[in-house]
Amino acid sequence: MRLVTFTESGNTRIGILKDDQVIDLSAVAPALPKDMLSFLQAGEAAMQKAQDIASTEAGSLPVSGVTLESPIQNPPKILAVGMNYMDHFNEVKDVFKLELPKTPVIFNKQTSSVNRPYGEVYLPGESEQMDYEGELAIVIGKRCRRVPKEKAQDVIAGFTICNDFTIRDWQMQAPTMTMGKSWDSHCPLGPALVTPDEVDFGHLNFKTFVNGEERQSSNTEQLIFDCPAIIEYLSTAFTLEPGDVIATGTSSGVIMFMPGQPWLKEGDVVRVEFDGLGHIENKVVKDPGGAFAG
Repeated sequence: MRLVTFTESGNTRIGILKDDQVIDLSAVAPALPKDMLSFLQAGEAAMQKAQDIASTEAGSLPVSGVTLESPIQNPPKILAVGMNYMDHFNEVKDVFKLELPKTPVIFNKQTSSVNRPYGEVYLPGESEQMDYEGELAIVIGKRCRRVPKEKAQDVIAGFTICNDFTIRDWQMQAPTMTMGKSWDSHCPLGPALVTPDEVDFGHLNFKTFVNGEERQSSNTEQLIFDCPAIIEYLSTAFTLEPGDVIATGTSSGVIMFMPGQPWLKEGDVVRVEFDGLGHIENKVVKDPGGAFAG
């Protein structure tokens, strides 16, 4: 099942994507929550109701007539794993004199960085060092703590695509990396939340393109810490909640380690494709700024 958040006629709600149509859950099942976070918080009964609808209903709205939003517009947490692809580790280990990590390298992106799957991303005036990172993202479906690896799939609501846009010089200002990872618009997600029964998450090919030029090409088999291991590690320390997003890391091919470092510039279009999940695509635009509102 492919769950989406969409806006139509000025009204944002959730639905099920089937081919080029969207089943409007608010029309078919008005008792269900109308936003994804509340839907996930409603638990297995809500998910089963949606599954039943997906198997019997046809789409009522053409996807071309709606705006797809981030599946999760207000995640409680956005967590991410650094240096988690073997091909990426091999790309950078000599530059930074790194040893293979013994535990996942965790950082966070602020929730205000969430963006639509096809939304514009802002190039700030404060830096030219804007980079991409195509990633598989896990969406948590159950409140949980101390989840063993063998039970991790039971707490996953689904998977989506993330582009962890990063301002590299700001990232390097502090070990936490938070400032370089959290600019507004720098976490596009989507296009759908795809439930685990449709995703072989350990064996997914993905590619990242800039203006049609392939920059990243890898497979989740390259993950140093796979999805169950990440969930086990995070949930040992703190509770994971429905709607939490976990970006699992990126592969080799980022700009930071390319000859000449051709940083993203205004007008560039970045596309990330994942087998079984679809694609997201984002145009880089000048940060519109904005005045302080006190």
